[in-house]
Amino acid sequence: MKIGVVSDTHNNLRNIEIIINLFNDEKVPIVVHTGDISNANSLEQFSKLNSELIGVYGNNDRNESGLKEVAQKNNFKFQDPPRRLKLLDREIVIFHEPDNIDQFIAENKLIQVVLYGHTHRYENNTKNGVLYFNPGESAGMQKGSNAIGILDLINLEAKRIFF
Repeated sequence: MKIGVVSDTHNNLRNIEIIINLFNDEKVPIVVHTGDISNANSLEQFSKLNSELIGVYGNNDRNESGLKEVAQKNNFKFQDPPRRLKLLDREIVIFHEPDNIDQFIAENKLIQVVLYGHTHRYENNTKNGVLYFNPGESAGMQKGSNAIGILDLINLEAKRIFF
């Protein structure tokens, strides 16, 4: 099973349209958004996904009106971080900001995958048996440097797709 991962879309509607098309082309059953949608209209655009949308709110989402209503209306499963998921017997945790990840992992030994955003910097590393993945920039204006992620839950491997 492969899932999509995106972060920090920051109300870039042009890029969100591209992101949705990429995930639909990949036919992933689930997309995880690691936060900083930044606008209810931006979140509404994700209703065009042909997959389930799960995520966390980022620091730029905390004071944005309408996000929770749009999530509820579209049956998007969003909450404040951290969010735990179990998919294919894989224990996954979703953060936005990476600050508390190490403490969370120390207290929750079963976690196998950490997905996060906020930094706009790519990470794809395994530390102490835990895969840490941040797909990096997705809201930038420079074509070709934006990316989404595809996470293979069977092999615990992640890759980026640039656009």
